[in-house]
Amino acid sequence: MAFKNILNFFSPKDKTFFPLFEEATNKLTKMSDALHEGVNASKSDRESYFKKIDELFESIEKISHKMNIELSKNFITPFDREDIHALMTTIEDVASNLQEASNRIRMYQVEKITKSIRKITEINLEACGHIAKSVMELKDMKNFKNIFDSVKKINKLDRKSDSVFEKAVADIFENETDAKNVIKYKEVLASLDKASDKCKSVARVLEAVAVKHS
Repeated sequence: MAFKNILNFFSPKDKTFFPLFEEATNKLTKMSDALHEGVNASKSDRESYFKKIDELFESIEKISHKMNIELSKNFITPFDREDIHALMTTIEDVASNLQEASNRIRMYQVEKITKSIRKITEINLEACGHIAKSVMELKDMKNFKNIFDSVKKINKLDRKSDSVFEKAVADIFENETDAKNVIKYKEVLASLDKASDKCKSVARVLEAVAVKHS
């Protein structure tokens, strides 16, 4: 039996950190789904989705706080403490930007939701799904190939988001005559694209952990 496998055999199963990560990524996926559903709903129905996003973000903040407390209390962790902190921080960053996007749609009273906005919310929903799946794989510390595959997909989705964002902003400046609308759409799109960037940051942490333990 390899030395690493021996360590895994005798190491106690984590009952603290992975449940928190699973809860956080589950709520993150629900957030991205609520935002995607919200931008595809009528304006009168959007607020219920945005309230749900606020509630989910608040829950993720609480999970992050609890994670930090557990890091200060627990001597034994399933993987490096700095990686646990980085993973939770980047997950929270994704959630923060998703909430920021919904807040900007609400605050700016965006009437028409463009195809570009819908497309990036769809991209973020898919990326968050890969994040949740990778965290589940990380729990067993076995199926690292699946994690690497998800990392590649998240990176590809980030590039796709960048492309949609750049084309959308170029289109706004070329065709939108109302300066207020230029600001509104650019700000909403920027928050959504930043959420995609943060998904990529999560992927980097997941990849780093997988490399260390594979």
